[in-house]
Amino acid sequence: MDRTRVLIMGAAGRDFHDFNVVYRTDPGVEVVAFTATQIPGIADRWYPAELAGPLYPHGIPIVPEAELESVIRDERVAVVVFAYSDVSHETVMHVASRVLAGGADFELLGPDRTMIRSRRPVIAIGATRTGSGKSQTTRYVAALLAARGLKPVVIRHPMPYGDLVAQRVQRYATYDDLDRFETTIEEREEYEPHLDAGRIVYAGVDYEAIVRQAETEADVILWDGGNNDFPFYRPNLSIVVADPLRAGDERRFHPGETNIRMADVVIINKVDSAEPAAVEAVRATITEFNPSAVIIDARSDLTLVGPSIEGKRVVVVEDGPTLTHGGMHYGAGVVAARRFGAAELVDPRSAAVGSIGAVLERYPALEPLVPAMGYDPLQVRELEATLNAVDADIVLSATPIDLTRLVQLNKPITRVGYELAPVDGPSLDDLIEPVVRMTRTPIAAGG
Repeated sequence: MDRTRVLIMGAAGRDFHDFNVVYRTDPGVEVVAFTATQIPGIADRWYPAELAGPLYPHGIPIVPEAELESVIRDERVAVVVFAYSDVSHETVMHVASRVLAGGADFELLGPDRTMIRSRRPVIAIGATRTGSGKSQTTRYVAALLAARGLKPVVIRHPMPYGDLVAQRVQRYATYDDLDRFETTIEEREEYEPHLDAGRIVYAGVDYEAIVRQAETEADVILWDGGNNDFPFYRPNLSIVVADPLRAGDERRFHPGETNIRMADVVIINKVDSAEPAAVEAVRATITEFNPSAVIIDARSDLTLVGPSIEGKRVVVVEDGPTLTHGGMHYGAGVVAARRFGAAELVDPRSAAVGSIGAVLERYPALEPLVPAMGYDPLQVRELEATLNAVDADIVLSATPIDLTRLVQLNKPITRVGYELAPVDGPSLDDLIEPVVRMTRTPIAAGG
């Protein structure tokens, strides 16, 4: 039997998941390649045979997305599957046009084919864009569950940027686990706050294997989504965070609009920072797309830990993905600098080293700040060198991690904390009650 030749377009996340759950054991399909974008260092590698399964004894090549047309042609690709997130609808259709012009079909895989059912209740946290506030929402919900005497286990959207075989199932319980798995700054930003709160976090590559292990120690699975992707697990409660600082993006970005339309609860975050008209515009979209969704307004409460920044010249460090494919020009660090009286946001561009300088050059609209990029040890050293070279009084760090664990700085550091604070709408504590009741009756897998 001739196998349908498929190419999967991704960014080391949903692409691997879609392959694992839909194609890995399908004898009628041959996945000839993955393409990679968004994340540096992923292309020109292989999805290993140990993960790809017996139909792929040599593994599957991962090539740059720029080679899309040539791979379609040379590998006689019949179907291209688009499998990454936080891109505009227009971008998706430009990619589709490239695929169609090459003669192949263009597909998007939906929830019914890609969501895994858990034996435990699942609360999923998603968003309309990267940087909307998923992580702080996950922390908030986890605390609510813990207050009920339940053990939530967090499963994070994949960020497998190292040895994929070693990262098949990752369990994080201590800071030593962060070092053992050689986690990047982006991964640490998601894991450290949970570890600080005593919570277990899982991540990796094979999300069927991950959830089966997590179920052995969880009362509730908390899916902590990445970018604006929709969940890998079938949720019993779907919470989506919308960002009025990017009002309208919930209509324009894939698959954020999907999340809005599927949500049980939508949290409009940052209402204290956004213009009231922008908040109302997002509310109108939610009401139009999903009239049955419960809407909650919330703010991100900012706190500072460290020396006062009042009257000081600060170099701001922000969460990286929010600024790159998230499309924001600033984050919580810039907001905190202005709110707590910094005298100046020092522009780091003239001091930026290596890849940090390249990122700042690629995103010229950014406010004066340094993105917390650290996908490999060299980039971490370049981040360190950049911060030390900037002529400032204090590093104002709005990345969720303890940056001093990774870099040695020649100036004091003050950390910005930000936590979800609901201000209007139904109580999340009440909304999770049906899930709490479900913990008394475990769900059969696949049921």
